[in-house]
Amino acid sequence: MTKLRAGDWVEVRTKEEILSTLDSNGRFDGLPFMPQMFKYCGKRFKVYKRSHKTCDTVTNTGGRWLPNGIHLELRCDGEAYGGCQAACLIFWKEAWLRPINESANAVVSSPDHRSECVGQSADKGQCTEEDVLRGTRIGDSAADAEIRYSCQATELPRFTTLARWWDARQYVEDYTSRNASLGRIACGFVYLAYWHLALAKRARLGHVSRLAYDFFQELRGGIPFPRWKGKIPHRHETPTVTLNLQPGELVRVKTYKEILATVDAENINRGMAFDAELVPYCGGLYRVKTRMTRFIDEKTGRMRSLKTPAVILEDVWCRSRYSNCKMFCPRSIYSWWREVWLERVTDTTHEQGLAADGRLKERSRLELVDGPHAVSDAGKIGAMEH
Repeated sequence: MTKLRAGDWVEVRTKEEILSTLDSNGRFDGLPFMPQMFKYCGKRFKVYKRSHKTCDTVTNTGGRWLPNGIHLELRCDGEAYGGCQAACLIFWKEAWLRPINESANAVVSSPDHRSECVGQSADKGQCTEEDVLRGTRIGDSAADAEIRYSCQATELPRFTTLARWWDARQYVEDYTSRNASLGRIACGFVYLAYWHLALAKRARLGHVSRLAYDFFQELRGGIPFPRWKGKIPHRHETPTVTLNLQPGELVRVKTYKEILATVDAENINRGMAFDAELVPYCGGLYRVKTRMTRFIDEKTGRMRSLKTPAVILEDVWCRSRYSNCKMFCPRSIYSWWREVWLERVTDTTHEQGLAADGRLKERSRLELVDGPHAVSDAGKIGAMEH
């Protein structure tokens, strides 16, 4: 079977074909098939990335191997998971997808394309839709005081294996799958080499190295060193702002220096980390996608609520440019933003034009190294309920 690559067109197999690949718990090699994925059966989509590897946000072991994994440009809607708003990119197995040669103009395929059976259904017992739905809960929800959910994000360590950062096979596949261009891979390793060899990671010894990095990047119009520390002493109170931003509103991300003034020495603001992967978006104009208030804690499966809501912005996710041991991860987790890091922009026609132009320029700048198929661990919560 030819491995799918970014940009290829596929058709999601029929419900019956997919059920035939699943065990009685609704899983394929440990990967849960989630209930909301059924609505895509028979439809055609372009492969976003090949998810031969991913990142571990459950036990934080770093990179993980995922055999025959695929990402389409489809995210979890949270309907089967208590309204979780994380909108994680969905994992697909190649066995659930049928490659098609032609470009797809229509979303829904014709019945003629839906006849074959999947050859990888091994003696796993007959799975039903009810089994898939039942697989979204852990234990007896009626007996438990609090519902515990089971989804692809919570089960990730069980359907993946550890990938060592020095294993060159992953970087070869990053390129051959069209996940990342040679330029992006080269830039990533240049950054890592500078981070380690120039001692840029050291608090005092690396200060000159970080300044030199910023000087060079300013000359070429690049992104500044992404791991400067915040200005507020650790464990001191950090500022908060209430903008009550709503989906569709236009915002400007504050400058990197302005944001560093709102986080402590660990780059935390009220429990939320300002990660290096957020730095490329500083100064840009974006639309609010979601006001984030609830999400599933991937470590426990329990629903968590934010005391201080966060914001997800459109087209803003982790590109794994600076993630040590997880470089070029294709998972594209949405970044979470504190409102103190954003400024509301009045929605006039002129500013809409500026926002569109700004997004295009930002996308072009990122794609210089990310490659043409670029579509979040950034901004994740440290102290979940702050």
